[in-house]
Amino acid sequence: MTGRWVLAEAEGGVDVAPLGPDGLLAGPVRHEPDPVTAVRNRPQVTRWVWRTTPGTYPRLLAAGVRVERCYDVEVAENLLLSHEGRHGEPRSAAAALARLRGTPVPPDPPQRSADPGAQPSLFEPRPLHVPLEDLVEVYADQQRRHYATDRPDRMRLLTAAESAGTLIAAEMNHAGLPWSAEVHRRVLHELLGDRYAGGGEPRRLAELADEVSRAFGRRVRPDLPADVIKAFAQAGTRVRSTRRWEIESVDHPAVRPLLEYKRLYRIWVAHGWSWLQDWVRDGRFRPEFLAGGTVTGRWVTNGGGALQIPKVIRRACVADPGWRLVVADADQMEPRVLAAVSRDPGLMEVAGRATDLYQEVSDRAFAGDREQAKLAVLGAVYGQTSGDGLKHLAALRRRFPRAVAYVDDAARAGEEGRLVRTWLGRTSPPAAGSEAAAEEAGIPQDEVPAVPGPGSNTGTDADAGQEWTPGYASTDSRARGRFARNFVIQGSAADWALLLLAALRRTLAGMAAELVFFQHDEVIVHCPEEEAEAVVAAIRDASDLAGELTFGRTPVRFPFTTAVVECYADAK
Repeated sequence: MTGRWVLAEAEGGVDVAPLGPDGLLAGPVRHEPDPVTAVRNRPQVTRWVWRTTPGTYPRLLAAGVRVERCYDVEVAENLLLSHEGRHGEPRSAAAALARLRGTPVPPDPPQRSADPGAQPSLFEPRPLHVPLEDLVEVYADQQRRHYATDRPDRMRLLTAAESAGTLIAAEMNHAGLPWSAEVHRRVLHELLGDRYAGGGEPRRLAELADEVSRAFGRRVRPDLPADVIKAFAQAGTRVRSTRRWEIESVDHPAVRPLLEYKRLYRIWVAHGWSWLQDWVRDGRFRPEFLAGGTVTGRWVTNGGGALQIPKVIRRACVADPGWRLVVADADQMEPRVLAAVSRDPGLMEVAGRATDLYQEVSDRAFAGDREQAKLAVLGAVYGQTSGDGLKHLAALRRRFPRAVAYVDDAARAGEEGRLVRTWLGRTSPPAAGSEAAAEEAGIPQDEVPAVPGPGSNTGTDADAGQEWTPGYASTDSRARGRFARNFVIQGSAADWALLLLAALRRTLAGMAAELVFFQHDEVIVHCPEEEAEAVVAAIRDASDLAGELTFGRTPVRFPFTTAVVECYADAK
């Protein structure tokens, strides 16, 4: 009983059967009372094919059963639909079966609530049942569709990597991120002061609100942007928003308390006492990680703000006694990905070193000015092609022509309404779907600066599925070009990260260490102190392997800055 087996929900349990190389049944269908029994009875199976990992794997993990590999039919359907230019069509196995047979396609059920206290409704929509024989029909068709793509090997690798990601996300959800509620409460009291009865603002926020009002000479609600903008206007200062980058340069006594209020207000709302009560239990923070939750493949969480934890709140992320957190950050990932996908000889040489990539670029093209080099590289990726950005880009193009041409070609394709793909084949939405794609990715409006400066937030707001792609303000051709320019790099980075996680997971399988956190370019492993050195080596080896699997043999390296700490906040 080796190779691939299919598992499908059935009346009173599950049905299982072996699959042949053609994706069709290769033996009799057998009934088992539940998926746990089915998998336990077949330990030699190397890959399970099932409808969806979130619907199956958590039950296995709760019973202490781990799966080596899987093929998630609904993940595959989503990737294939996008590759075929059908982004946004229903991705469920039932929808795939209906398309295959030419029958009405059912819509996907809505995503369930992220509220940890919400109770499932008696009438909550459930996925339509797909019997084993029908699931096999869908799977076999997907195999044919994979081979019909322009690069079948890459597309099959992407589906395998994305399926592995669903296993890893489920395992991270099961493990949870170590969290000290006691430390968290202490930090909140230090920052916010006493709590008032009735859920009102804590003491420190109330004090800062009073300071803001005194500075304006009238009562102002600092939590209401429209009220603040109006107050500035009455004081003779026009601002378009209350974003930090816009108001911090304003010369007015309200600015200092306003900025401090905004900082603390975000902590109170996003990670305050209510958050602690909702999301932390049994010493673990348990957001629901969702692999491939955005159009570029970056992960999100279904609640909890896990990918936007302020550094001060990270003080509450503390390893268990005798254990450590191995926190690993990929160094300058997007520029290294640009080198790998463009095959630019000069940039590959630069990215083949574990040193500061921006400094290396600056030494070759910007007379040693690191900041100009960074702005030029980020401008090429994010689409800052006017003003100083145009001048920096011209210098970059002279020194690294193939790298700049790669993202320029992607931008041109986007402007013309054509599809663009990541290195492994993840496909952008078509032009007609740009508005929906922007909304799904949470791309901010035009008041965001076009290129991130030092200290800018270039991360992911997981709960809203937000990817920070600067300057994407509309669905006109230029905006689509900027989106496509960023997509081919950010999405290829997500492809690489999936294979990094899969390789790391395989190494950690024989250890006590557990993956507990991932966001775009950062990984956290919780492990016994004596395993920390081995985990650091495993991350390095997984990075090298992922680079070769994703991009082939290139000089490009993907180094990590790694810290072994007891507290997450100490890693930065």
